[in-house]
Amino acid sequence: MSSSSPSAPTRRTVVKAAATAAVAVPALLGAASPALAEATAPAFLHGVASGDPLPDGVLLWTRVTPVPEAVPGSGLGPDVRVGWEVAEDRAFARVVASGATTAGAATDHTVKADVRGLRPATAYWFRFTVDGVVSPAARTRTAPAADEAAPGVRFGVVSCANWEAGHFSAYRHLAARADLDAVLHLGDYLYEYASGVYPDAKYTVRAHEPRHETVSLADYRARHGTYKTDPDLRALHAAHPVIAIWDDHEFANDAWTGGAENHTPGAEGAWAARVAAAKQAYFEWMPVRASTEGTVFRRLRFGRLADLHLLDLRSFRSAQARTGSGAVDDPERSITGRAQLDWLKAGLAGSDATWQLVGTSVMISPVAFGALPAHLLAPLAELMGLPKEGLAVNADQWDGYTDDRKELLAHLTARGVRNTVFLTGDIHMAWANDVPVKAATYPLSASAATEFVVTSVTSDNLDDLLHVAPGTLSAVAATAVKAANRHVKWVDMDHHGYGVLDVTAARSQMDYYTVSDKADPDATTAWARSYRTASGTQRVERVYQPVL
Repeated sequence: MSSSSPSAPTRRTVVKAAATAAVAVPALLGAASPALAEATAPAFLHGVASGDPLPDGVLLWTRVTPVPEAVPGSGLGPDVRVGWEVAEDRAFARVVASGATTAGAATDHTVKADVRGLRPATAYWFRFTVDGVVSPAARTRTAPAADEAAPGVRFGVVSCANWEAGHFSAYRHLAARADLDAVLHLGDYLYEYASGVYPDAKYTVRAHEPRHETVSLADYRARHGTYKTDPDLRALHAAHPVIAIWDDHEFANDAWTGGAENHTPGAEGAWAARVAAAKQAYFEWMPVRASTEGTVFRRLRFGRLADLHLLDLRSFRSAQARTGSGAVDDPERSITGRAQLDWLKAGLAGSDATWQLVGTSVMISPVAFGALPAHLLAPLAELMGLPKEGLAVNADQWDGYTDDRKELLAHLTARGVRNTVFLTGDIHMAWANDVPVKAATYPLSASAATEFVVTSVTSDNLDDLLHVAPGTLSAVAATAVKAANRHVKWVDMDHHGYGVLDVTAARSQMDYYTVSDKADPDATTAWARSYRTASGTQRVERVYQPVL
């Protein structure tokens, strides 16, 4: 399994300044316009990105359109030589690393450069060139040195961005912040559905491409390409390194190792072929290092302050249990797979970092439901993955794989692993939870960890499903959830937005921000609430102002 410990650093050959002196440096957020495809080639129509920061390096990404017909997924277009360079300054007067690679149809004309030999905890600028054409310039940042007592680290946290459900204003507001070390994307970076399916056509804000459901490699490539024409998404990637994991919609709804709820064998081919296509497109189009197993579970370190353990909860999981069958407690079933769970346990117990941050695409905290009126139960069941008749178990989350959760929480308790914070997306709501060892006796019994769940960027939540103004009915549902789950300190079922996680030796604090209207491309943002867990407590408490 790959980790944040880099191999021996290698300095790339520095390109002569004269090679690019005549080319103007594009603005940070000024990604190329799609209209350029009609006028010139090559072009950088999908922006540039960086990801997976290490103390001595970072992964750089772009996609080249060498000729106008070489659209994503087409398989058309010649191979082109792509140069890249990293500089200490925006004007690229102090280039510190450079190199070249080839973009071709075999990788959908995407390229990656895994740059090493950089300084820890340092901001850099990078760009790409093809035949004298220069990409937008972008900013990235390396992680603190592995043994450094870093004073703090700050992440933007997002999940669930459905193109057809709204605009990505949350990304724009995160891009405008200059105080982030990276942005953590917890899955559902894109959605696989056909146009007009989710949401229904009459509620669709904008149509994605391709219009049909993504099944083939060409389909997934085209859908990734559509997403990276969004100006707010390009702005996010140009401003911060992104650390991403996948959830189900990068493949198909409610995916597991042998299939998915939204996959029909025969009509849509073999599941293994669809997964292989989706993963290939994902690694081509995302600034993510694949592990040797071809998955996204990996570990990044931010000095002695925090280890970030990133999980893949789709590739190895057993099929979701039928609600009411009792299979949710079957010890033979797993959400992580044996190898990944052992890797996580070893990493948590062996870490010398103050904080253990765990990126998990689905919620680990248990959730039971009190009495709810039928008009609220049905849409809430849809969000939570519950059957419409209201049986209180979410079989797609850790609630559907209780033996894995029990083993992991027992491990944290037995090994004295403190300061574990689960960071979660998936269910289009914001939560602040303690993670109890025994929910039935909480708060008289112990909490093993805490969990911060961020809402969706655009994907439908309770008010969207009910088609009412935010807050109209959700207070009833939230009150019922909190009454039945004393470890849940807060839940917001209505809003869209993002989180900002600020970590210091003393505490980890999540500030929750909401956007004014996901259908408005110029939506504003506002701070909603803040919660923190103090070092050594394993308990969440409300804070009455965000970190400044």
